[in-house]
Amino acid sequence: MAKKQRSASSSMLEAQNAADTMFANIRFQAVDKPIKSIMLTSSVPDEGKTTTAILLGQAIAASNCTVLLVEADLRRRSLATELNLHPQKGLYSLIMGEVDIAQAVVPTPTPNMYFLDVEPGIPNPADVLGSTRMDKLIGQLANRYDYVLYDTCPVGGFVDAAVLASHVDGTILVTRPNFVKRAELRHSYEQLVKGKAHFLGLCETFAEYKNNNYYSEYYAKGGDSKRRGKANVSDAPVRQSTPGTGFAPSAQAARGSYAGGAHRQTPAGGSGAHGSAMPAYRGQTAAPQQAAAPQRGFTQQNRSASETVAMPPQGRGRRR
Repeated sequence: MAKKQRSASSSMLEAQNAADTMFANIRFQAVDKPIKSIMLTSSVPDEGKTTTAILLGQAIAASNCTVLLVEADLRRRSLATELNLHPQKGLYSLIMGEVDIAQAVVPTPTPNMYFLDVEPGIPNPADVLGSTRMDKLIGQLANRYDYVLYDTCPVGGFVDAAVLASHVDGTILVTRPNFVKRAELRHSYEQLVKGKAHFLGLCETFAEYKNNNYYSEYYAKGGDSKRRGKANVSDAPVRQSTPGTGFAPSAQAARGSYAGGAHRQTPAGGSGAHGSAMPAYRGQTAAPQQAAAPQRGFTQQNRSASETVAMPPQGRGRRR
């Protein structure tokens, strides 16, 4: 039992560290122009974009910034269930002018993190997200909060995310290796490009995590593990919400997941979602360079949670 608890604690710490790294890389890309409104989408359902949005929101809130999670999936809501929050009014009421922001937004158990739900059964979701009123609301929310995260439906099946992408400052494409097909991922990226999205990068979920014993033990215990003896990374403190029904992903969902964050930025005219034209940097954003010939195969398995994602060769990324 104690072993399972240590494993869950270690998995949560890994997921939190990966989310912190992703937030740092987003800020690195916002030197010239602030990135305040961020959309998260995926190619197909069940790739972990909602969990990624919550973890990223917690990382932003922990940095003493205010962050608003917006349920922008007008077809299949999920944030309210994960957060265990069910407001009476939501996004559609705001767009229609029936309520103001203060009446629709509710706080979460995590300090500095807030939530805006959407009502069920919204007609014509793509038209709503691409409307002038929605564009105006995005600007109002960006002025009110330090960061706004929009959790949208998968871009592979609907045009909603591509429509919204042109209204926000940046877009993150969440991908699950060995689950989404290569063609689906390429199609999703192309749809976002057609929607004039500012592509921040890929975020890999459900990744194998290789623990770097030296650094993990050093920072978990506050000293050199070689001189102080072996340290247990699971003893390190895990970020907690205030008492209440805070979000805590399961150990299986959090283990080594959300690796890399928005690390690889694909240049215009590059190799699409495969990103093979960009070099991988540990813990920092890839700098734009001249496109190079794509490399075949996976990056090294069991990579660190701060490394960039490389796509598998054709035929190996099939859904299980």
